[in-house]
Amino acid sequence: MTSPLHILQSPAGYRYSVDPFLLSAFATLPATARVADLGTGSGILPLLLARSGKGGEFVGFEVQEEMAARAAQSVALNGLEGRVRIVRADVRDLPEAFAPGSFAAVVTNPPYRKPCNGRVAPGVERGAARHELAGGLTDFLRGAAFLLDNRGRFFIVYLAERLAELLDEMRTYRLEPKRLRLVHARAGAPAKLALVEGRKNAGPGLAVEAPLIMYREGAGRNYTEEMEEIFAGV
Repeated sequence: MTSPLHILQSPAGYRYSVDPFLLSAFATLPATARVADLGTGSGILPLLLARSGKGGEFVGFEVQEEMAARAAQSVALNGLEGRVRIVRADVRDLPEAFAPGSFAAVVTNPPYRKPCNGRVAPGVERGAARHELAGGLTDFLRGAAFLLDNRGRFFIVYLAERLAELLDEMRTYRLEPKRLRLVHARAGAPAKLALVEGRKNAGPGLAVEAPLIMYREGAGRNYTEEMEEIFAGV
């Protein structure tokens, strides 16, 4: 039986949600791929991918010093120092040590909302993780396009209500949308999230997959069989 992941989080700071689990399950990565995670936060996404056998080497970029330090500790707690590295860096100013085209894949669970859209969560960690206080969608896409090699894979989880903006901006940075899956809380409910795969410099052609339903019908928050399988695969 696989031991559970150990993730350090601040009780008063940002705490990860179900989103990285959805993106980890959605991402298709060669076992030897070098993968960058932009805005890694607690480091949950590269740790999930490494544990699931997707990708070979991971670099998680995080601008907030305390979060980057906790993410590095979490990597050590899970014995994954040989595969996962945390780098404190701003996606708007990536370190010169990382050359253009040096990654086969980029994954990201970026802040979803503009600073003027909705109440900004209290505290620097929570506010920056949910609102575009330290870089917006354009900055994350520009960073991904810089790091990806030709035909490299890009994976993102984002708000469904901003899907048109996301797809348009991805094409601006030559990250051609190739796969799309919408996430719904329940069958018949509007989509809440969008999972998108892009390929750098690829030709057009988008595959729209069957929707992912998170909760079973009825009262309560009972996960569907597919969601249970996603969590069981960690």
